[in-house]
Amino acid sequence: MPIGPARMPLFDHLGELRMRLVRIVVMLVIAILIFYFAAPSMAQFLVSPIADVMGDEAGNVDLLFLDPFEGFAVRFKLAFWFSIIATSPVILWQLLAFFLPALKKKERKWFVPTFIAAVSLFVLGVVFCYLVILHPAFQWLTDQAMGMGTYEFKADSYISILIKFEIGFGIAFELPLVIFYLVIFDIIPYKKLRGSWRMVYIILLVFSAMVTPDASPVTMALMFAALIGLYELSLLAARIVLAKRIRKQNSELAAEEAEDADGDAAQPKAAKA
Repeated sequence: MPIGPARMPLFDHLGELRMRLVRIVVMLVIAILIFYFAAPSMAQFLVSPIADVMGDEAGNVDLLFLDPFEGFAVRFKLAFWFSIIATSPVILWQLLAFFLPALKKKERKWFVPTFIAAVSLFVLGVVFCYLVILHPAFQWLTDQAMGMGTYEFKADSYISILIKFEIGFGIAFELPLVIFYLVIFDIIPYKKLRGSWRMVYIILLVFSAMVTPDASPVTMALMFAALIGLYELSLLAARIVLAKRIRKQNSELAAEEAEDADGDAAQPKAAKA
């Protein structure tokens, strides 16, 4: 994809933004048309990990449609969100390519790795949710009704919950990229991130509780464990890639702490004098 020049008149920038948005919309429309007709297969695909939890003895899940319009709404919702996932590489590329000219030359070298990492992490989050999270999460949720009644699976609500799970985990798995660039662009020094791990873990715990659609302890614990692992891996990657800069940051922080200690020691002497 072509990248625009760094300096352009305002209307040229707006024209480039419009062009990239048009490309995104066209790709989405084409994908939606394709996935709309494949909606029944996609619904069965989403059901597969939890069929033994929410289905009958044969593993069949019957979705309940309450009005004539719900069939169209569910088909479109499936097609739209599957299209977002399928075209996410194109969407991300277009957005990054628009902001690329504003970066310095030394910063542009991170463009392609950022694109690859962002897409890979999003897909990893979706796959992790599908293979690891859905079954125990829905097992716990359905167990809460034990002894009180039986479930009837309303199609629109059911599909919406599944999609929220997938998208939520896909976005949450972008955490390593955020942490990595906080260190790269000197927004937060590596030593502070490493030393404040207790506070970071608390923030990740709160984030896990907010992002999980069902707010169940099982889902929250699984996401929290995954985010901790990703956080530690992102710090390890930053330490390896930016070892020289991290040593410089550590020495600067040590010098500042030494200066503060010398200043505190000099104050009592001045008071005695």
